[in-house]
Amino acid sequence: MECGVTGGYTNGSSAGAGGGILADVRSERSPAKTGLHVNFKDKGEIKERREKFLTAKYGHHQMSLIRKRLAVEMWLYEELKKLYETSKVDDLSNDEVEVDIDELLDLESEELRRRHLQALLINAKGSQNDVKKFINDLLDKAKTL
Repeated sequence: MECGVTGGYTNGSSAGAGGGILADVRSERSPAKTGLHVNFKDKGEIKERREKFLTAKYGHHQMSLIRKRLAVEMWLYEELKKLYETSKVDDLSNDEVEVDIDELLDLESEELRRRHLQALLINAKGSQNDVKKFINDLLDKAKTL
């Protein structure tokens, strides 16, 4: 750290031999630093921009509802994988089914929901008993949301 004195401090005495304290301070200073510069990048040199993410803080009640919904969706995903499992590795079927929980909840009666799910799961590889059990379990879990 450099420290300098701007005025001539004489400590009550005359500036005698060598100029006193001021002369001592000036002689111990480092020489002026020349050739210092800052390099700025041109806008064209920016190759990769960082992605920006927005995070939100939810209240305790809202977060518990989100966790409950996520648990039902993860269960739904795992059960659909079981229902559509094939025994052959070579069978590359495109039997994708998408069960939208919001769409299911928008249906007015449980009977409409049941028919909607049966229509979606018509090509399931599992047995009919497994499909009926899945539909019943899903409807029970949907009631909690």
